[in-house]
Amino acid sequence: MRLPTWHQLSHDARATKAVMNLWPPYRFAGIRIERMSSDFRHVRVRLGFHPLTRNYVGTQFGGSLFSMTDAFWMIMVLRNLGDHYLVWDKRGEIEFLKPGKGPVRAEFHVTDALLDELREGTSGGAKVLRWVETAIRDEAGETVAIVRKQLYVRRKQRAAA
Repeated sequence: MRLPTWHQLSHDARATKAVMNLWPPYRFAGIRIERMSSDFRHVRVRLGFHPLTRNYVGTQFGGSLFSMTDAFWMIMVLRNLGDHYLVWDKRGEIEFLKPGKGPVRAEFHVTDALLDELREGTSGGAKVLRWVETAIRDEAGETVAIVRKQLYVRRKQRAAA
């Protein structure tokens, strides 16, 4: 019996969620994917609050807040555009608005409008650099931080015949 490759598994949202929840950088940082829709259009991630996720002053560690958003936009956009596209996180930044004093969540939503914009922008072979934004919220729904990611998107070039 031959095991499936990551590329094969990554087309299945349930398998992707399961593997990513076991991935050491998420698992040991207390990051958990709570929901990943079967169409890769919606993801909800939770960062727990325990001694290993706290910083020197006892609030959520900023690196964990940033890490909990890593790769989701890229994966979601790539799965929705398809294998004929390259999608990368090019840049990222975080704006801390208030201390995280408990568990926090981030939600990601890929819209038809975003996908249409990316398809149109890359149709002539050009690359698109597109900023996307995610709010990290505490259990009261208050925004703790805003994470912005710049996606690099282009169609794959065809191999020479």
